[in-house]
Amino acid sequence: MRAVNVESEPKEELDRFCDAMIAIREEIRKVQEGVWPLDNNPLVNAPHTLDDLVNAWERPYSQTEAVFPQGVSPTAKYWPTVNRIDNVYGDRNLVCSCPSVDSYR
Repeated sequence: MRAVNVESEPKEELDRFCDAMIAIREEIRKVQEGVWPLDNNPLVNAPHTLDDLVNAWERPYSQTEAVFPQGVSPTAKYWPTVNRIDNVYGDRNLVCSCPSVDSYR
């Protein structure tokens, strides 16, 4: 998330930012109250791609909640090309793509 400079951003953009923070808090509340599972909710699965919208949907929240959360206009939607990438996986798990020792014989 980018920093918001309150001196140069228009009021509409600040309002949009505040609405997004309020909507995220509401999503957190739904997880805390058990409405959405801890491991399968819009927060864990974000960002949602166009592919998520057009393929079969088998999640405990609606496609609309996922791809058009509160305050996101369908005409101004940014579509990420991929879902979340686990950037720390490679740091925690050594993945060697070297040929096996036998291939050097």
